[in-house]
Amino acid sequence: MIYIYNDYGGTHTTSLAAAYHLKQLPQSERKLTTEEILNVKFFNKLTKEDFGKLIFHGVDEEGNSVYSIGRKRNKYVVPALKEMSLLLQEKHQFDEKIVFSNTSPTVPFAMSMGGFFSRGLKIDVIGVPLLVKGAKRCCDNVFRLVENTKEIGKTTFSENVIILENEMYK
Repeated sequence: MIYIYNDYGGTHTTSLAAAYHLKQLPQSERKLTTEEILNVKFFNKLTKEDFGKLIFHGVDEEGNSVYSIGRKRNKYVVPALKEMSLLLQEKHQFDEKIVFSNTSPTVPFAMSMGGFFSRGLKIDVIGVPLLVKGAKRCCDNVFRLVENTKEIGKTTFSENVIILENEMYK
């Protein structure tokens, strides 16, 4: 199975989700520390050149690959990736299940502003504290989103490509 966490920038909640998924963060809903947040691989590290690229985070304990992607505002990226995946599955007997999980609903306002200042304007002195505040605010929702994503991946057998919008985490 392949898990792909996606959102606007692909460097904040998607990185947290991948870290939770790969058990690189505590497996609980407790608030993360500043150090835990800032030590997450790719957290606030990706740039505009990384938009639209699949970023490999690792392989989980069950042998599943975990990726993320920043899709900007383009609502067609994930459906296009689904269609491409279905095409590859049909033409090349590729039967790996793929789960796309949208982390955008977990993003609080502080994180949006932090990303704007840090990644957009390159003003880390303002952006990073806002990102950390936002990550602390949403980490419990990200943890639950990941647990739900993994559960759906394990239990949904009728579809080979699944898109989770995760609106319940707003």
